[in-house]
Amino acid sequence: MAAAGVGGRPGGGRVRGRLLQVALVLPLLLWAQGARGQGDPQRSVILGMRLASCNKSCGINPDGIIFVSEGSTVNLRLYGHRLGSISSNLISFTELDNSEALHNSTDCPELTKDLVVHQLVNVSRGNTSGMLVVLTKFLRRSENMKLYALCTRAGVDGPWQRWTDKDSLLFMAEEAGRFLPLWLHILLILVLLVLSGIFSGLNLGLMALDPMELRIVQNCGTEKERRYARKIEPIRRKGNYLLCSLLLGNVLVNTSLTILLDNLIGSGLMAVASSTIGIVIFGEILPQALCSRHGLAVGANTIILTKFFMLLTFPLSFPISKLLDFFLGQEIRTVYNREKLMEMLKVTEPYNDLVKEELNMIQGALELRTKTVEDIMTQLHDCFMIRSDAILDFNTMSEIMESGYTRIPVFEDEQSNIVDILYVKDLAFVDPDDCTPLKTITRFYNHPVHFVFHDTKLDAMLEEFKKGKSHLAIVQKVNNEGEGDPFYEVLGLVTLEDVIEEIIKSEILDESDMYTDNRSRKRVSEKNKRDFSAFKDTDSELKVKISPQLLLAAHRFLSTEVSQFSPSLISEKILLRLLKYPDVIQELKFDEHNKYCVRHYLYTRNKPADYFVLILQGKVEVEAGKENMKFETGAFSYYGTMALSLSPLVPSTQVGCPPGKRNSLLSWLSDRSPSHPTPLSRSASLSYPDRTDLSSAAPLAGSSNQFGSSVLGQYVSDFSVRALMDLQYLKVTRQQYQNGLLASRMENCPQFPLDGCTICTENLVEKPELPVVDETTILLNERNAMLHKASPESAI
Repeated sequence: MAAAGVGGRPGGGRVRGRLLQVALVLPLLLWAQGARGQGDPQRSVILGMRLASCNKSCGINPDGIIFVSEGSTVNLRLYGHRLGSISSNLISFTELDNSEALHNSTDCPELTKDLVVHQLVNVSRGNTSGMLVVLTKFLRRSENMKLYALCTRAGVDGPWQRWTDKDSLLFMAEEAGRFLPLWLHILLILVLLVLSGIFSGLNLGLMALDPMELRIVQNCGTEKERRYARKIEPIRRKGNYLLCSLLLGNVLVNTSLTILLDNLIGSGLMAVASSTIGIVIFGEILPQALCSRHGLAVGANTIILTKFFMLLTFPLSFPISKLLDFFLGQEIRTVYNREKLMEMLKVTEPYNDLVKEELNMIQGALELRTKTVEDIMTQLHDCFMIRSDAILDFNTMSEIMESGYTRIPVFEDEQSNIVDILYVKDLAFVDPDDCTPLKTITRFYNHPVHFVFHDTKLDAMLEEFKKGKSHLAIVQKVNNEGEGDPFYEVLGLVTLEDVIEEIIKSEILDESDMYTDNRSRKRVSEKNKRDFSAFKDTDSELKVKISPQLLLAAHRFLSTEVSQFSPSLISEKILLRLLKYPDVIQELKFDEHNKYCVRHYLYTRNKPADYFVLILQGKVEVEAGKENMKFETGAFSYYGTMALSLSPLVPSTQVGCPPGKRNSLLSWLSDRSPSHPTPLSRSASLSYPDRTDLSSAAPLAGSSNQFGSSVLGQYVSDFSVRALMDLQYLKVTRQQYQNGLLASRMENCPQFPLDGCTICTENLVEKPELPVVDETTILLNERNAMLHKASPESAI
């Protein structure tokens, strides 16, 4: 029992010893915790420290320790509880030899004076954080760096306790000294700013100058601009090399500027802000605004600097430029097509020195290839044209002259069938009195008719006109509409003037134009229409027109085949004048519905007639003799010769001069028929109904055995002549014939006195009397000849 009792006491003693140790250690731990300010829940507690900012270089090293520069102001962010009650005298720093001494002891034997703690500011609303401002002093010359640890105390009289974690450590390093003097530092910054502006401006100014534009400036610019362009063009041709050099130089300058500013200011944030503002204003905005307007002058004046930097950056910029050339190809130069060029002219109109007319011409020339002849042609129904069977008499030629056109299409049957072109100059040798057929002129000159398709471009049309073949073309197209084979459809006309008007964008008006525009048909205002009536004879002189060939044939036939018109009686000149006299050549339009109307009869049996008829064109039916024989005759058959030979009853049997008229008549005839040959006048009058005929002017007398009779001096035909179709015939009255005889005799007497009544009796004596002609015999002989001619043909 004793052993058991003894054994129990020692075990109970060990337990009591452990309880005693706990009782002794716990108050010690509570005291230690209170000494650091964290045991009392009513006191302020600091849990951590972080770097907020500084006015010089500062940061956190790779070990997580804060480092600051000497002579700077450092803002430290403190975290904890109830920090609002902490004052600056409860926080300080102590100097350490190295970071290993941090865990050796928690005492702060000596506080440092290198770090001056200012007040705690910017405490948060929950008193959980605040900003501690610390001023760092300069280190001694022999010191490059020092390590400090944070120390705190619970009260003013309490002991200082040092923090043992790395968050409480702070390195203070010696400030890096400037490698350049201040004035040189500032000067270098200014130079870099200028270079930044130059590179930025040249990048915009030189790269905006297209090599094609430089070549244009060299050819048409001012002397100064040409000199500038010659300097810039060689390096501008190396586009990618120049671009890489300028960009590398710009980046190098901007980076160096930022570093120098940071070294000068000492604050990274301020250096970045300052460099950004300086580069944007002085390195980008101002130089680019200047070079965008004066890039040519700036680039030429800085060409040496550009070449220097191209050489300086050659090792890097040249290979990069070759890579760009290889992958991107050569630089695409600015080339304006037709639409862009026209739009550029329109947009730059307020700024260039071109007038509106010049701009219109340029625009018209550029649009020439985009338009077709169909866009500018004159529609067919608006064209002035002339029929191919027209006669070039006064009315036709006046109409041509009034139209004002120099080239006139000639159509056949319908206007779309254009067969010839008439030039107005072709009419220079055409006499309107000759009534020349239009076909005679067109066949003689045989101008080619130029046809073009409606989709022909105007530039191609202009080239065709320039070849000189024709300045007028007929526009046609292939019509595939409807059933049947395709055919060429004529749409209108196009002329060289139309093309030129389209080029100059304006209408060309000359003194003969009636319309300002053939498409709009707007008439020319206050245009005086030419009146050609001054050159026109009276209407009676122009009733019937025949060709000059037919007139010459009729003249030759009368003078050789009809004895009454032989040159021994009537001179050829007087005869030609007689044939051109008004109403001598007449026309008769045949009426198919009334073949036997009165106006179809040139002669009617047993009716008096005082005229001679020669058929020029057409056919007539002759009814003659007691048997009323009928036969047809054609051109150059004549009737009524006896009507010219019979003289009217005149009281006087000798040549006399009616007082007051004989002298005037003879004076007129002598003036109109001089002895020397002169051209015949169309206005010569050979008919004087109020004149007493000369007895000597009618040596021929009718006989009772002729086919026809004379009643009171009038010829009465014993046959009828009726038209069978449209006729052209020559009708000479007895009065006109007698005047022709008198004019011929006066022409043969050059010494005819103007104030006497003596006539050339020698000529009258010498004139043989005409043989008596039996017209019935003539007509029957002509009929028999026609029958005999028809018989052999029928036999064959």
